[in-house]
Amino acid sequence: MTRVTKLALGAAVLVVALIVALLTTRDGQAPAKTSGDLAAARAKAALASCPPPGPGEVAKLRGVDVECLGDGSRVDLAKVVSGGPVLVNLWASWCEPCRAELPLLQRYAALPGAARVLLVQVASSGADGLAMLSELGVRLPSVFDGDGQSGPVRTALKAPSSLPATYLVTAGGDVRLIENPRVFLNTDQVRAAVEGTP
Repeated sequence: MTRVTKLALGAAVLVVALIVALLTTRDGQAPAKTSGDLAAARAKAALASCPPPGPGEVAKLRGVDVECLGDGSRVDLAKVVSGGPVLVNLWASWCEPCRAELPLLQRYAALPGAARVLLVQVASSGADGLAMLSELGVRLPSVFDGDGQSGPVRTALKAPSSLPATYLVTAGGDVRLIENPRVFLNTDQVRAAVEGTP
């Protein structure tokens, strides 16, 4: 093999490795994955299955691949939240306002005409999150964004550091942070936020 052939082969290998790395990350972040065996915690939490991909894709979440907290399967978030409206709620197991808001979102989701609700656990371990959801009796579909200070969902949404943070994904694929109120106190506030009334 000539020197030129060796260099060309080496360059091709590097290009393939770079392409693979880019396809498995977004903004330099590897897909979030829970650690340890969560089978018992998942069974006890009995979360609803993560929704199947919708009819389109939400551009702001393109490339965000996360783990379904309920069963460990991979979820393409841009496709799962398409066809909204969908409430996307970011929460952590150490967040006291989240502890109060999660059961309220469960009650809202059970109302006739409610928007779909998808929970996104952030900045805390999958085991802690499953234990909290089980304790609260919250069975909403949930995904895991990682237990560190950032994750692919938080990066794509440019999420605030304070929790909870709830976003509305519209049928047209627009994504907006719900700022008024930042923390829901009742299902009427949730419904008003979804319907766009103050």
